[in-house]
Amino acid sequence: MDITLTDVLEFVGTYAFAISGIRLAAGKKFDWFGAFIIGLITAVGGGTIRDMMLGITPFWMENSIYFIETFVAFITVLLFSKYLVSQHSTLFLFDTLGLALFTGVGIEKTLSLGFPLWVAIIMGTITGSAGGVLRDVFINEVPLIFRKEIYAMACVFGGLIYGVCMWIGLGEQITSLISGAGVFLLRYFADAKHISLPTLSDPLAHEKETTNSDSPSGNNPSAS
Repeated sequence: MDITLTDVLEFVGTYAFAISGIRLAAGKKFDWFGAFIIGLITAVGGGTIRDMMLGITPFWMENSIYFIETFVAFITVLLFSKYLVSQHSTLFLFDTLGLALFTGVGIEKTLSLGFPLWVAIIMGTITGSAGGVLRDVFINEVPLIFRKEIYAMACVFGGLIYGVCMWIGLGEQITSLISGAGVFLLRYFADAKHISLPTLSDPLAHEKETTNSDSPSGNNPSAS
């Protein structure tokens, strides 16, 4: 069986995402089975959604290696739990690594099926970020994609880099690596410099707060 660069990136990304999911599950005091499931969902969730949208068999149904990788990730967290659970930087590292690698894999797989680049960028973003969304929902956290932190936009940025590399005629392998590096570096730079997207605010929120603070509790018509 020939192993391509895409396979290697997918394997490494699976392990990285599984680590991030299991690490968060450990922090939430999940049992062993629950932690394994969270790791698996984080690792294959985005690719599963991508493949279903592209009308093909989800990738993990054709190879058991992804379950094996998740199990290895579980053993890793089990053996080094004190370090992995206590260090925020380890979660950020593995999550960002998975994000970067899976974005390129999603783009490349979509293009290989004959879809245009703009669809590939969307599929790359889903591949990279959807697993993290499912992970956060299952552990009862607000998904990173809905917070100010640069997350899905890093995938879009990586997709644009992929398109530029294609346009100037770079090879497929170097294009995937440069695209992944772009995702990784943008997220790290944004985190280090505390750069985030603007939040959507309610223009009436301040007025409501002012009205409530100015209104004495004794004037509450429901009070008896």
